[in-house]
Amino acid sequence: MKRRNFIAAAAAGSAGIVTTSSIAQTQKKNKDFELKNNINHSVCQWCFNHLPLEEFLQTLNSLGIKAIDLIGPEDWPLLKKYGIHCSMCNGAEISLTEGWNDPKYHEELIKNYTEIIPKVAEAGYTNLICFSGNRRGINDYVGLQNCVDGLSKIMPLAEKHGVVVQMELFNQVNHPDYMCDSSIWGVELCKHLGSNNFKLLFDIYHMQIQEGDIIRSIQNYHPYFGHYHTAGVPGRHEIDETQELYYPAIMKAILDTGFGGYVAQEFIVTWEDKIGALKDAFLRCDV
Repeated sequence: MKRRNFIAAAAAGSAGIVTTSSIAQTQKKNKDFELKNNINHSVCQWCFNHLPLEEFLQTLNSLGIKAIDLIGPEDWPLLKKYGIHCSMCNGAEISLTEGWNDPKYHEELIKNYTEIIPKVAEAGYTNLICFSGNRRGINDYVGLQNCVDGLSKIMPLAEKHGVVVQMELFNQVNHPDYMCDSSIWGVELCKHLGSNNFKLLFDIYHMQIQEGDIIRSIQNYHPYFGHYHTAGVPGRHEIDETQELYYPAIMKAILDTGFGGYVAQEFIVTWEDKIGALKDAFLRCDV
């Protein structure tokens, strides 16, 4: 073989070895993060806002995660670009503290939700978050009836468009005075409204702090739970061995109810490798 041909052939062979090695490394990396997807995985974007949204969506695509939580209408086109579903929409609420339990906010809330519900449906999404608001001296029974009075005005529209309005449960440590702070109160609100288009967003972190007995609550009240959030207790950090909840058992309990919605990671990352922490959380919940 002439020297020139030999060098060309050798270079081609070396390139082949590098390419094969690269493919093998990629395959190994992907194999290390291979999901069963019995759980519909999602993640709350605000916990990873160190990354621009577009970059984060690209990361989710690389992981095979197809949903994200708490994104409003202005960013839905970007989600569409990357084929990422908005598993919990926001943008109609006033704030966490000003909600449906106080009639003075009803006019604004009814206007907001009336405008956004059709947009959620048009975008191909289903879930839209809402909040009870703080008590501010309002009795829990009165506040519940106020929520019924206000939400009843938007439920026919939600039903017409197939949108599920979901009220999030919070604890009193992080959100002092918030009214929807127990499964029982939330379930009573669901029963009073009597619509399949109103559910509770059961935040496992919040309810572990507020009432505990997470698996029993899931077993007893799962028909009223339309969505789940995760985080470690204490501290709202990673869901690894540093905290008191065992998420594989919780996820199994959720699956055993026949739940077909989304479970979204919502923990504040402490690891230096933030995406590594997210991958770890997905794998722990992928039962």
